[in-house]
Amino acid sequence: MTAGDALALAETRLRENGVPDPRLDGEYLLAEALGAPRLSLRLEKERTLTEAEETRFLSLLKRREGREPLQYILGTQPFMGLDFKCDPRALIPRNDTECVCEEALRHIRPGMTVLDLCTGSGALAAAIRKMCPGAAVYASDISPDALSLARENARRLGAEITFAQGDLFAPFPETRFDLIVCNPPYIPEGLRETLQEEVRREPEAALFAGPDGLRFYRRIVREAPEHLNAGGYLVLEIGDDQFAPVSALLEKDFSEITLIHDLSGRPRCASARYGK
Repeated sequence: MTAGDALALAETRLRENGVPDPRLDGEYLLAEALGAPRLSLRLEKERTLTEAEETRFLSLLKRREGREPLQYILGTQPFMGLDFKCDPRALIPRNDTECVCEEALRHIRPGMTVLDLCTGSGALAAAIRKMCPGAAVYASDISPDALSLARENARRLGAEITFAQGDLFAPFPETRFDLIVCNPPYIPEGLRETLQEEVRREPEAALFAGPDGLRFYRRIVREAPEHLNAGGYLVLEIGDDQFAPVSALLEKDFSEITLIHDLSGRPRCASARYGK
């Protein structure tokens, strides 16, 4: 089997199984099997795979045919220019969430304290710590599996973060922060069957948030004033149609309520300042 044969086979089989980007995913899988840069494959289509390479490639291809997320198969995912370990213990970091990190970085200064709720893989916490080394960063998650992955990512990246297991603010009952960020579960339960099969392979506790998707926003907005310094900021990832209801929740105790769009132009982040 040549590299060209492998790419053609992958594209055909992945398309037959409903994978959204069969050609691109095939390139990633073959590059992983060969230990080669993906773009170099286009110049090496006549390269003959060794028996071990072919076996490895077919094994990876079978997993992707079964709609296992590509990021879990490859084991890594870039976020804010950093490479994060990625596996089924936590939600896959997404490029859309980078706008949450960018908005947070607008408000952070050295010496400030930052809390990342529902940290998952630790992507937001680690990126903030790496890009603002003078900030003290804390992170919590209710899932011990997610926290174990977040700790691994922090160690790999050399990001000093204080992690704690617990439900939202519970691990830090007496601590106040200058900034709180969170990418909470926000998908309404009724949309479960509409999601891509790959998404349904991710931890459901990190995805779903009651009938309207607002369960965690209600708690976070209600409890945040007890954990924010005056003038501190709350930055939340939101779903496409959730800015209006989240903004309504924020109006009681927050000002400067702002909507931020992601790189695709979709509403993705709500930012607000504690205090009127």
